[in-house]
Amino acid sequence: MRVVANAGPLMALAQMDHLSLLQELYHQIHIPWVVWDEVVIFGGGRPGAVEVCAADWIQVVEVHDTTGVRILRERLGAGESEAIVLAIELEADMLLMDEARGRRVAEGWGLNTTGTLGTLIMAKKQRLIPAVTPLLDRLRAGGFRMSEDLYWAARSLAGETD
Repeated sequence: MRVVANAGPLMALAQMDHLSLLQELYHQIHIPWVVWDEVVIFGGGRPGAVEVCAADWIQVVEVHDTTGVRILRERLGAGESEAIVLAIELEADMLLMDEARGRRVAEGWGLNTTGTLGTLIMAKKQRLIPAVTPLLDRLRAGGFRMSEDLYWAARSLAGETD
């Protein structure tokens, strides 16, 4: 399975010491250079910087369609734009992105998307983690933006509602 990631899921999973779930689920992740810079260079000292730098299963790939990136940059950030274009160039099976606007754009271009919450739900279904709810609570406590509806939907999909 070919998977491209944006910075959000990398940093969120690293914050909870669960970045390795991506390797367990997908084996290899591709990221554009701008995402590498966002997480490792500009994110130095924050969750994900050291972990992403040390992860030999994360491959940094040059994006070639600069016109596509420029068009997307009118509506999205650099990381989202390059991740979407890279996913198209690599004919990726999945794009990992948390930002709702970026996901809508990616899906409009025919890409399959999931994010941090989808990754956690998949990890539970594959028995890589015992529960999703404590991790959702940690994400919220760490500043991850998640509506109450999304929180309960994730718990429901994970089979963890009371």
